[in-house]
Amino acid sequence: MDTFAQSARTALELIVRADHELWQVVRLSLAVSGSACALAAGLGLLAGAWLAAVRFPGRRAVVTGLNTLLALPPVVVGLAVYLLLSRSGPLGELGILFTPSAMVIAQCILVLPIVTALTRQLIGDAMHGNGEQLRSMGASTLACALLLLVHERVALVTILLTAFGRAISEVGAVMIVGGNIDGITRVMTTTIALETSKGDLPLALGLGIVLLGVVGLINAAIGFAQRWQTRGEGRAA
Repeated sequence: MDTFAQSARTALELIVRADHELWQVVRLSLAVSGSACALAAGLGLLAGAWLAAVRFPGRRAVVTGLNTLLALPPVVVGLAVYLLLSRSGPLGELGILFTPSAMVIAQCILVLPIVTALTRQLIGDAMHGNGEQLRSMGASTLACALLLLVHERVALVTILLTAFGRAISEVGAVMIVGGNIDGITRVMTTTIALETSKGDLPLALGLGIVLLGVVGLINAAIGFAQRWQTRGEGRAA
């Protein structure tokens, strides 16, 4: 108990006095996960809307495969990206293995199925409710999906926040492709794992507190967005 109390006190001191090492790790974590989610949003929102609108042979198999990827283990993503970016891999000439860029790629691949699958479900449901009205005004099916993508922006914020929470809290993929290099590729989750194994509990606990705070803010933002959407629907009714 004394050890925990002392570690907790020191961890809070590190946070309050803006310890350079701690906040350097926090900044890199936010930058990597934010960049990964931005890339996943650019690809996943459009792909999800397209899947919701377009019918083609094998679509059901594609949707099933996409839903399966929702449970994609981070270590598998890390291994795949490692093999692609390693010196003997097809993208080895890029020389970005064990850099933040490799970590962004890994996290983007990890959260892309989440953004795509949830967007497809959201736009599919919206098409059933408002698609006919838009089509009666002359919009094509794909145009309807893109218009609904804009209309459902509050729900899309929830999707992106969910993806960001998944990205910033994972450890396996970034550990494999980033290497957890001090000052270069150490993010919150990998540093917590390393410092705990080394016995540096205050730093690990401090980062854990910050990580919990970030996740808590994400959940609060999701709840706020959902309440705002419900309030808006109530006013519209």
